[in-house]
Amino acid sequence: MKLSTLLRHFREGFKNIIRNGWMSFASISSIFFSLFLLGVFVLLALNINSMASNIESQVQIRVYLQTDIDQQKANQLENKIRKLADVSKVEFVSKEEGLELLRKNLGQDGDALLDGYDQESNPLPDSFTVEVFDPQNINVTANQIKALNNGDETKPITSVKYGQGTVEKMFKITNAIRNIGLIVVIGLGVTAMFLISTTIKMTILARRREIGIMKLVGATNAFIRWPFFVEGALIGIVASGITTAVVLFAYSELVHLNEAELGLLMIKLIPVQDCGWKIATLLIGLGTLLGVWGSTISVRKYLKV
Repeated sequence: MKLSTLLRHFREGFKNIIRNGWMSFASISSIFFSLFLLGVFVLLALNINSMASNIESQVQIRVYLQTDIDQQKANQLENKIRKLADVSKVEFVSKEEGLELLRKNLGQDGDALLDGYDQESNPLPDSFTVEVFDPQNINVTANQIKALNNGDETKPITSVKYGQGTVEKMFKITNAIRNIGLIVVIGLGVTAMFLISTTIKMTILARRREIGIMKLVGATNAFIRWPFFVEGALIGIVASGITTAVVLFAYSELVHLNEAELGLLMIKLIPVQDCGWKIATLLIGLGTLLGVWGSTISVRKYLKV
């Protein structure tokens, strides 16, 4: 295709948008509202997934040892735990550190409740804090750690705890929230596609006579189709660009509000710089694709004259 012909198609596509102002406005509005809802729910899904991942990352295994275990035995056990496939980090917590941590967790009453306990009278055992790569499989790793007692006469491990029962319920809830969010986003995406396509088809339908006349005077299918192709792309870009700007501006204000007020509720939203490019790519890419697709599919019907 010659450059002059391509430039002609772009000029005609742009003129068509201006010439058919109300129908272009209807198409842009349709794309805007559809993508706006989609963008809001995508941001919601991203934040829910981030919060769920943050909760899961805080799940740890506590391995409590015999009170009379020596340091050499503890080191050997630590090395065995580190070699387990899903273990990402192992931290030794001495009974002295455990006592100090317990005082802090008890807050203002810690000193009074633990008055009289020192290094010699400390009832707490040494322990390990274990983190895993996949929190969803934490029970498997906990059982593997328990199994390290097998074949060892000293039975160095007294208990392994990770919130059994509570953790599994929490994972079920987070997985359900993720799945519901994914279904809603997919549903809105499909709805947006049909709504936008229908609106653009109505735009083409209103100009079917124009297409028929061009076909009768000898214009080729490609010559007729390209201006509509360009028009659909421009409508999609304009509408999705406006949508992206509105969605990200509103989300940015919400993030600032969260930092100022909602942060007290331990609700941490994903920063705009971390998710903005994802939303922009999705909305602009989808809007442009739908504009082109809707125009191409709709005009094809009227090329057979």
